Amino acid sequence: MAACVELTGISKRFGGTQALAGVDLTVERGTVHALVGENGAGKSTLGKVIAGVVQPDSGEYMLAGRAVHLSSPRQALEAGVTMMAQELSLVPARSVVENVYLGIEDHSGPFVRGKELDRRFAALVEETGIGVNPRASVGDLPIGDRQKVEILRAVARDAGVIVMDEPTARLTGDETAALKSLIRRLAESGRTIIFVSHFLGEVLDIADIVTVMRDGEIVRTSPVASETEESLIEGMTGRSFTANFPTRRPPALDAKELLTIQGLSRESAFSDVDLMVREGEIVVITGLVGSGRSEVLHAVFGDASVDSGSMTLSGQVFAPRSPSQALRSGLAFVPESRKEQGLFLNMSVESNITMPHLRRFGSFGFVSQGAALGQAATSVEAVGVRTEKVTTPITSLSGGNQQKVLFARALVEDPVLLLADEPTRGVDVAAKRAIYDLLVSLAERGMGILMVSSETEEVLGLAHRVIVMHEGRVVAELDGESATEEQIMNAAFITSGRAT
Repeated sequence: MAACVELTGISKRFGGTQALAGVDLTVERGTVHALVGENGAGKSTLGKVIAGVVQPDSGEYMLAGRAVHLSSPRQALEAGVTMMAQELSLVPARSVVENVYLGIEDHSGPFVRGKELDRRFAALVEETGIGVNPRASVGDLPIGDRQKVEILRAVARDAGVIVMDEPTARLTGDETAALKSLIRRLAESGRTIIFVSHFLGEVLDIADIVTVMRDGEIVRTSPVASETEESLIEGMTGRSFTANFPTRRPPALDAKELLTIQGLSRESAFSDVDLMVREGEIVVITGLVGSGRSEVLHAVFGDASVDSGSMTLSGQVFAPRSPSQALRSGLAFVPESRKEQGLFLNMSVESNITMPHLRRFGSFGFVSQGAALGQAATSVEAVGVRTEKVTTPITSLSGGNQQKVLFARALVEDPVLLLADEPTRGVDVAAKRAIYDLLVSLAERGMGILMVSSETEEVLGLAHRVIVMHEGRVVAELDGESATEEQIMNAAFITSGRAT
């Protein structure tokens, strides 16, 4: 096959961090070429260089045999390259169809031809199998549906090279399968797909070639047929992993009920939800996107109102009217999207950890900076955040370390119950294992954990009990030790009734 993208000696530094160090890469036309590596390995930066989002400090970029200097995504698109970014770049106030065709609309004079856009959108949905209401405002969509819009937007640009950075991170199993099929069709039609992903099983399933990166350099490039998940992990980390999940110990036989939910309902979100979490227990809620999983967590944390039902916490009536009240009651929350819902992106690591807890570090409106810095240093060490100092900007950390900062913040007050919504989304295999170790250790200390996860392997590897939701209702409660993927999927797709 002919080379489509050829990079020679590509280097990029961000402040004191060498993101790429003399990278040489050849991507053949009409292939699915995967980039894998830990957070901070440079794979997303490399994808952004290819798509014109980031300009390298040095090196040569050849596109279809011609030297190019792509100074912007628009210039890259004109050259036939587009990117579906990991961090969504949509316009919340605009509709789905407007976002998909933003900048490439059909015009009649100064006016956009709306009917023609509708026709193109319908054809695009038929081609991809990814459906979203074209009239919906993107800002009102759940994160999973926004991911679909980003995928449609990338495909609509009809580029010869498409960089996909974590495209399946927010999709269900069926949606992921549809995307895989679409990617294969795109490659067979002559398009080149550069596929950046943490999901190694998907990489092995869909890619033709895989490049393993570590510390800004390429470890190797090889056909996927010669790789396994274990070999990829060893290449990414420089060490082998003997197990994906830590040993899961059951809660004590006399463990007390910590959180009890009865008949909890909220219109258009969830209905008649019953569940219970004991001390030292990991309870995982799973189901399809839109099943009401995350909404239940937000209601427990006082971040969303409920219409009916009741909760108790350690035997006492629990009805938080705000997150701050929930925090004072001994709860903590790690949200689904660290950048949209969790982090203060213009602040330091220390500020991100201590901001919700400032009352602990001073009095009469004054904050002891020394106490705050000391707490931040203790917290980052406790959860294994890799940073030179806690005054470092949060944006300089890798995705996995940013996620650990959210855990560091959540654990400052030593909560009795931790709520975690997709706690390993968008992090690499090593960071995932670190988070799994942390969750299991917290449970062993007696903390209750109620989390949401879309990854069936993660659900089965962590949960003491599994709660499956469908269309806002609990439809199955399964023992974590004996639950199977088939049981979970069957329950997630049913339309009525309750399985036990």
